[in-house]
Amino acid sequence: MTLADETEIVHSQIIEENGVKKVIVNFERPVEKGFNSARCELPDYKWTVNEGYSDEEISFFEEFLRSNAHLLYKYAEVGGIQIGSR
Repeated sequence: MTLADETEIVHSQIIEENGVKKVIVNFERPVEKGFNSARCELPDYKWTVNEGYSDEEISFFEEFLRSNAHLLYKYAEVGGIQIGSR
């Protein structure tokens, strides 16, 4: 998914660790000298990377994740969103 500010959101497949199913979600936006990057691990909403995003932006991303975690898990389980047929 790409947001209006060109931030791209991508997620991992399900990662099982100590009996817990995790999904890692990455946020990345192009900037003049590279990229702003952030990474959050679900289900704990643990931010492991934040390079260049403001606290306000991270709060927006966290609200996005809380509203869509069920979908992210669903798509991570089946390998992503399938658009169209080939």
